[in-house]
Amino acid sequence: MYLDANHLEGEIPFPSNYGQMPLLGFLRLQNNQLGGKIPPNLGYLVSLQRVSLENNRLEGAIPSSLGNLEALTELYLSGNKLSGVIPKSFGQLSHLILLTLSHNSIQGPLPNEMSALQNLQTLDLSFNSLNSIPRWVAELPSLSRIYFAGCGIKGQIPDMLKSTPSPIQELDLSANDLTGGIPAWMGSLTQLYSLNLSRNHLSSSIPASVADFQELGVLDLHSNNITGSMEHVFKIGTSFPGGSLTYVDLSDNSFTSGIQQISVGTLERVVYLNLSHNLQEGKLPTSMEKLKALQSLDLSYNKFGFGLVEALANLSHLETLKLQRNQFTGRIPAEFLNLKNLKDLDLSDNLLVGEIPAGKPLSDFPQSCFTGNTGLCGKPLSPCKS
Repeated sequence: MYLDANHLEGEIPFPSNYGQMPLLGFLRLQNNQLGGKIPPNLGYLVSLQRVSLENNRLEGAIPSSLGNLEALTELYLSGNKLSGVIPKSFGQLSHLILLTLSHNSIQGPLPNEMSALQNLQTLDLSFNSLNSIPRWVAELPSLSRIYFAGCGIKGQIPDMLKSTPSPIQELDLSANDLTGGIPAWMGSLTQLYSLNLSRNHLSSSIPASVADFQELGVLDLHSNNITGSMEHVFKIGTSFPGGSLTYVDLSDNSFTSGIQQISVGTLERVVYLNLSHNLQEGKLPTSMEKLKALQSLDLSYNKFGFGLVEALANLSHLETLKLQRNQFTGRIPAEFLNLKNLKDLDLSDNLLVGEIPAGKPLSDFPQSCFTGNTGLCGKPLSPCKS
């Protein structure tokens, strides 16, 4: 029964008694405006394998009767107003592969009975008030995708994640109160594809061991207090031709160096690169022209200087280029007119001079993209004096 993405409201009215819809295996009610509590009678639908109730207005406690759904493999309850604790009966869901309960008001602690979920591969409890990750999470034999963002977790990144029975592929601990540094053992998670530690209070520098990540595609460390060089990030996935990274966000930290270490062959797959709001200085390396897949580049709010390298004009897929609030000097290279896919440009508040190269796409952008460069003239700014 697929009734998702409609405008249904009110409470879920079925089943009214045991024996109704005995063969129902797949139920999708997500993305409606359903309210009230999850009916305990859902526990009568014993053939259910996949249930999605996410993005509704369901509230109150999760009924323990859901533990009767022994055939259940996937349960989606995210984006509601559910409260209370997860029922102990969830430990009976022996076939459960995926459980997502993010963006609710669930309280900790998690029941120890859930340690019996031998087949659980994905656990998303982000943005609930859990305050800690129980040890048994790191002992689940099949778990490889762990999401505990915004759960009020304090202290250092838990050591227990260092050695798990099933290699971690995705780890999200963002928006917590984590302190200390990124531990050196992180590099031993060689099958990690996605790592999000953003919006914490992590400090010190990135350990050299992160270069051991063999398959990392997504790295998000923005909004921390990380210092030193970001050079080790640019060595990730070097066993892959072109590197493994596609998305890198190191913005809003205190990195002072490292961009010069962008070398040929390590970032050729990167689509999104954000190094803004750091303390980097010096000249941009010409090796940046090798980032052929790049669509978004944000280097704003640093201390980069010297001229804008023409190498940036070779990034033919670039749609976003943000270089504002730096100390770039000289003229805007005429080659920037080759950036035909550019939709978002900001060169404001630098030390640029001379005439803005005439033509698209530069002529399509408003004055605000060029202001704060006292020596700059030409469309869309005031005409140059002859």
